[in-house]
Amino acid sequence: MTTPRVQPLLVLDVVGLTPALLTHMPRLRALASGGTSAPLRTILPAVTCAAQSTFLTGKLPTDHGIVGNGWYFRELGDVLLWRQHNALVGGDKIWHTARERRPGYTVANVCWWYAMGADTDWTVTPRPIYYADGRKEPDCYTRPPELHDELVDKLGEFPLFTFWGPRAGLTSSQWIIDATRHLLHTRRPDLTLAYVPHLDYDLQRYGPDDPRSHAAAREIDTALGPLLDDARELGRRVVVLSEYGITAVDRPVDINRALRRAGLVEVHTQDGMEYLDPATSRAFAVADHQLAHVYVRDPADRATVREVLEELPGVAELLDETGKKDHGLDHPRAGEFVAVAEPRSWFTYYYWLDDERAPDFARLVEIHRKPGYDPVELFMDPQDPYVKVRAATALARKKIGMRYRMAVVPLDPSPIRGSHGRLPDREEDGPMLICSEPEALDGVLDEGGGVPATSVKDLLLDLSAPD
Repeated sequence: MTTPRVQPLLVLDVVGLTPALLTHMPRLRALASGGTSAPLRTILPAVTCAAQSTFLTGKLPTDHGIVGNGWYFRELGDVLLWRQHNALVGGDKIWHTARERRPGYTVANVCWWYAMGADTDWTVTPRPIYYADGRKEPDCYTRPPELHDELVDKLGEFPLFTFWGPRAGLTSSQWIIDATRHLLHTRRPDLTLAYVPHLDYDLQRYGPDDPRSHAAAREIDTALGPLLDDARELGRRVVVLSEYGITAVDRPVDINRALRRAGLVEVHTQDGMEYLDPATSRAFAVADHQLAHVYVRDPADRATVREVLEELPGVAELLDETGKKDHGLDHPRAGEFVAVAEPRSWFTYYYWLDDERAPDFARLVEIHRKPGYDPVELFMDPQDPYVKVRAATALARKKIGMRYRMAVVPLDPSPIRGSHGRLPDREEDGPMLICSEPEALDGVLDEGGGVPATSVKDLLLDLSAPD
């Protein structure tokens, strides 16, 4: 019995890509013109970890369990975001199904989430070095391990500090693109997944209509050109998709502060700093862009929590068990309620009532310690006249191997101009999918001409089959 042939496939997750932004991206626009494109019907929450898990499993969070970029781990009594272990994602991934159909099917994952521990053939994912003295240095994790030195020798160290934080920009996406090109030429995977985050940054900083965001779209489009050329020369089909579209916002919603003022959030104090105490709080929220999971310890408090949040300006919906089920979010990891922000609104994680009592990590780029997502990490504090001096001093200490604190993040959320997480109101502001093959989407389009997120897995499997 012969093994069926495979059509090699490149899948690019160009974060934040929308029909509106495509007008500024001639290379991707040409790919769509020569092939096909459609709106992508994303899921709630429209955030990276949940959407990617749906693309790869064909399931909703109800089944795969990824209810956001993080959640309250009840068994640990702690809020954890941006975990990396693939075992958190339930269900068969695309490569499991592909290998059942075509034994020997190979997969490379370049920076899609939940990469660690996945049984892919080649893996590259950001993974800082956390030294015992508290220093954090840029690096990546690879599988097989020898791929690490191969990539670093060719491309330099993974540019972690341009992957997120005040310096986030094109450099990290360029490294990912170059690593993907290297794997295409040296390993020839049947399926290559690459995560390209550049649009995420300026769209959150400035909003989708700002000229700087349009410039970012042109930058990443140009950077993708050589990779698209490689794919064509190597005979690869190409799919470009996005998890969400970023829309304009101008109203931060302090959901935890509202719960605290109602006597529902508990904190404990150390060295004059307040820390959220989720294990003893009657209720608290894990803020995740325009969605927040609200955990309520005692069912008797649910009516109180509902009353507090339904009166909070900026909250559009408060999903209970029925609402969660309607959106495919009824999983034990979800909150007792799920709050969805109004258009132009987004949720902060802040729980302290006095900035003098804020924990020290609030002023740092510290994605693993904050009990919620903090987009303000994209900025240096504009109210601190010495912020650049502080940053330079910290960088000097870092370069000579001393401990340092890059305490430059503002506590004012007002600079944020773009967010995501709620379902889009208009197709031009939502995510999309482009395929290099004409008519390839015909079998997966819904009645409105869009591609359901749950159909992406089957689409990719079909595209991997030879004509």
